[in-house]
Amino acid sequence: MKRIFSMLVFFSLVSGGVYAQSNLLNAKTPGEIGKKTAQQDSLDNDNPLPYGYVGDRDVLLARKVWERIDIDQRVNFPMYFPIEGNLGPDRQPLYHVLSSAIRDGRITEVYDDSYFTTKKTLKDIEASLTKIDTTDAGIEEMNTDLAAYRSGKKTISPEYINRTDIDASHVAGYDVVGLWYFDKRQGELKYRMLGISPIVPDVYTMNEAEKTYINIFWVFFPAARNELHKAKAFNEKNSAMPITFDHLLNSRRFSGVMTKEENVYGDRLIQDYLKDNSQMQLLEAERIKDKIRNFEQDMWNY
Repeated sequence: MKRIFSMLVFFSLVSGGVYAQSNLLNAKTPGEIGKKTAQQDSLDNDNPLPYGYVGDRDVLLARKVWERIDIDQRVNFPMYFPIEGNLGPDRQPLYHVLSSAIRDGRITEVYDDSYFTTKKTLKDIEASLTKIDTTDAGIEEMNTDLAAYRSGKKTISPEYINRTDIDASHVAGYDVVGLWYFDKRQGELKYRMLGISPIVPDVYTMNEAEKTYINIFWVFFPAARNELHKAKAFNEKNSAMPITFDHLLNSRRFSGVMTKEENVYGDRLIQDYLKDNSQMQLLEAERIKDKIRNFEQDMWNY
C-alpha cells in the first residue's frame, strides 16, 4: 500500500508539473517551454464567442428590460474586487477594465444614457470623475498677488488643493440593459445584453451626508466584448480557471433586480408608479420576470 501511495503521489506531481508549463508538448528546445509563437497564439483562437445572426422574422417575442446589480451581494463580488489594485494586471475590477479601456481609446462606443443616442467624450467623463477644490488658505495666498496667479507666473501650493477622484472602491453597482427574446427557429428564450453602466456617487456630493448616485457613462456592450474578454474575473470554484468578464455577463452570472421594462408610459421606472414601497417594487420586478418566463412555458402547453 505504501508503494502504491508513493506512486500515486509521484504521478500527481509529474502531471501537475506538466499542466503548469504551457507549450510543453510543442517545445523543440527547453527554452521554448512556456513560450508561444504568434502562430500558436492564433491557433488558440482566444476570442469571444461571436453572436449568431438573428433575423427580425425569427423573433416571436422581444422585451427590453433594465436591471440593477447591487455590488454588496456576494454573487456580484467578482465585479467589485480587487479594489486595491495590488494583485497585478490579471486581477482588476470591472470598473477599472471599462474606465482604462475608455481612456486608452480601446472602447469608443460610450454614451450618456441607455438608449445610445448621444455619445460621451472622454473630457465629459473625466469632468465627472474628478473634483478639485482650493482651500481658504489657498484663496488667501492667491489674493496676495492676484495678477501673478492669473497670468500663470505663480501657482497655488499643492497643500492648499483638495483633489477628489472616483475609483473602483466608490462603485455602488451597475445598471444593465438587455433584450429578452424568443427565437422561434431554435424554440427557446434567450437574453442579449446591450449596455452596462457603473453607478458611482456624484463627485460633488462625496463629502455630504447623503450622496447622490449617478450613471457615469453607458457602454454599448457588443462593442466592448473584445476588451471584456481579455480581462479575467475571479472564479471561486476554481481559481486556476478564471472566467472573462464577457463570459460572466453573457452567462448572467450575477444577481440583478429589474428596475423597468419598455412600456407605453415612456419606459417609466417601477419606482415612479410604486413610490415609497420597496416591497411592492420587488414584487413588481418579479412579476415582470415571471411574465417573460411564462411566455416560453406557455409555448409548450397545448
